Amino acid sequence: MVYLAGFHWVWLVISLLLGLAMGWIAVVHRGRGVSSLTARWLAAMLLALIVLAVMHVVPGRFGYWLDLGLVMLGVYLGGCAVGSWLRDGVVSRQAASGSTEHSNGTL
Repeated sequence: MVYLAGFHWVWLVISLLLGLAMGWIAVVHRGRGVSSLTARWLAAMLLALIVLAVMHVVPGRFGYWLDLGLVMLGVYLGGCAVGSWLRDGVVSRQAASGSTEHSNGTL
């Protein structure tokens, strides 16, 4: 795992920055989410991939790609969470300070 982080640090930083950007955008965009059946299916698929990676079932190059993909997915999702948390803080702070401006009609 340290080898993955050391050798592919550029890709991990890119996935973190992409996650931050998508997390920032996701707070603004209120699209339809996935259904509960699809969410369960995706969670089961992710759990199966994690089990395959931990048990070292997939050998060689494809196992390496699986490990790298899971690490990049984790970094991306962490970036999404942080970006969305930051955006929520900025939006809620602006809404709290700008609520009197909107009621007066001065914007």
